[in-house]
Amino acid sequence: MSAIRIHSPATALTFSIKHLTCNPNTFISTANCKRRALRRSTLAMSSTPLEVCAKSSLTAPNKLGDCPFTQRVLLTLEEKHLPYDLKLVDLGNKPDWFLSISPEGKVPVAKLDDKWIADSDVITKSVEEKFPEPSLVTPPEKASVGSKIFSTFIGFLKSKDANDGTEQALLNELSAFNDYIKENGPFINGENISAADLSLGPKLYHLEIALGHYKKWAVPDSLPHLKTYMKTLFSLDSFIKTMPLTEDVIEGWRPKVMG
Repeated sequence: MSAIRIHSPATALTFSIKHLTCNPNTFISTANCKRRALRRSTLAMSSTPLEVCAKSSLTAPNKLGDCPFTQRVLLTLEEKHLPYDLKLVDLGNKPDWFLSISPEGKVPVAKLDDKWIADSDVITKSVEEKFPEPSLVTPPEKASVGSKIFSTFIGFLKSKDANDGTEQALLNELSAFNDYIKENGPFINGENISAADLSLGPKLYHLEIALGHYKKWAVPDSLPHLKTYMKTLFSLDSFIKTMPLTEDVIEGWRPKVMG
């Protein structure tokens, strides 16, 4: 088995145990009292780290690799203050123990209730159901905001023809998102970060690095609300803690660009 990194936000657990008891002598609303009590209960249930299999770095030993779907899962765990054990897997030489739990050889894979679960959509939904506080639920009517950005980014990145419309297709999607955030931001669900942001953020990070390297292209200044959104997400503690190395993003996309 490859190296394992352990993430356990002990300070968050300690803070919760010491400070999340409702005191009748303080001016705390009943609703806040209940939310704090629920969060304390959730943290208590999550004292056992969740196991997550992730792609290992292509450029540095014992570092997290460049999968945006894995980062989405890790961001979810970080934002919910859940401890986890990260098992790094060399996807170029998949070990037998990994193939036994992920027959298709794909990441991320996470263990919940003694069952290994694949697919970031399924994993994050299961985590939300099991650990509902703090909530990361995106309202259904907002869940698809920005959902076409990643596919249009890939189309433009792989394009060999400057006049095939792939750049304009990406710009159309980014412009629509910029306009949405201008009216509804700072996050997709307004003031509160949600699952939609944690899904889109890693993809925008890959977009910025890969297009900058392979196309010498950057998000235009005419989209200031998008640029602010990206800067806000990329500066989150949870994002900094789970983001891949720039070199890994570049190497990870190389086969698609050169293939």
